[in-house]
Amino acid sequence: MKGGVRKRGSSWYYYFDLGKVEGKRKKIERKGGNTKKEAEAALRKALQEYENAGLLFEPSEISVADYMDYWLKNYVEMNCKYNTIDGYSRIITNHIKPAIGSYKLKSITPAVLQQFVNEKSTQGFAKNYLVNIISVLSGSFKAAVHPYKFIKDNPMQYVKLPKNENKKYDTDRKVITQDEFQRIIDRFPQGNSFYIPLQIAYHTGTRVGECCALTWEDIDLENKVIEINKILLKKEKKQWYFGSTKTESSVRKIPIGKTLLDILKKHKKWQMENRLKYGKHYNQYYVDKNERIYSVDGTKEFKTTDTQLQYVCTKEDGGLVTPETIRYCSRVINYELLIQFNFHALRHTHATLLIENGANMKDVQTRLGHSRLTTTMDTYTHATEKMSKDTVDIFEKVCHPQPK
Repeated sequence: MKGGVRKRGSSWYYYFDLGKVEGKRKKIERKGGNTKKEAEAALRKALQEYENAGLLFEPSEISVADYMDYWLKNYVEMNCKYNTIDGYSRIITNHIKPAIGSYKLKSITPAVLQQFVNEKSTQGFAKNYLVNIISVLSGSFKAAVHPYKFIKDNPMQYVKLPKNENKKYDTDRKVITQDEFQRIIDRFPQGNSFYIPLQIAYHTGTRVGECCALTWEDIDLENKVIEINKILLKKEKKQWYFGSTKTESSVRKIPIGKTLLDILKKHKKWQMENRLKYGKHYNQYYVDKNERIYSVDGTKEFKTTDTQLQYVCTKEDGGLVTPETIRYCSRVINYELLIQFNFHALRHTHATLLIENGANMKDVQTRLGHSRLTTTMDTYTHATEKMSKDTVDIFEKVCHPQPK
């Protein structure tokens, strides 16, 4: 490819020919610096970038850190939801770049990556968080093979997660007994900020973000159905927003029973009484066109075309209960009640109780919002194994009844 430098006035410029567009040759000319040497260096860099189809690096020389930035911008930010983008960015910034960012992408080996994963495993991170780290590495290196063709083989395909016990993972998968749940409700009774989210999650298996995002428009008390169609998430500047659900299948309608129905009816009445009690000091929330949620001072005149929200999970004064405030609830349950607990355990408990007591697996999948039945089956293997044993017992009783 032809190119060169020339002086114009007091500055030096570089130029080179581009490819033909519609049969016509194109040319580019840019300022390269104040000296001929600077312009020649700028020319070499520009040619290299052009030869690599606009990439700002030579694929064979790119570092893991620079590649991760490239992957984030060109794949993750274009295809993933905000929470995923934010989570991946944190993993790359806090873990991957400090440990292996300086390695050349083409030189990274399975041994280096396995050592990295092993070290993270011994640092006390939750198993599901370690799985997320591995997912970021696997997905990014897989893309480096295809479609980007920066490397020929994905080194992460040989890396395994160490079989170490992990407290948080176990807590997520813990089944809360009825006695434990009653103790939790005794600690957070009706009227407490956490009573309703605890009851909803226990009776429906909703995720914490789904639960906190519920408004009364999502609850059909007459037909006994809760509709999940959004989540509550925090974005920039610590501002709460409505976001889309984890997957398309997470948008769902969950039938509820009489117990939860009565709890919700009583709670709605309690909210109405508090609204009258607090008057202008009762918290009011609105959502704007960008799905940003904000509160207003009821003592001041306020006019807006934004939609006013009627949240289900609120404090006595109408304040919003968020995934962050629920962390306090979890700490109390763990350290005061001495019950191994994570809010996600209520979702796991709900599904396990259904499956172990004969619920249809397809119905459980729909209720939880899993996109595939295999996800439900794999997640609740322990419950399906119990069902298999119960099935054998049923067959034995039918075909080989014990003498009375």
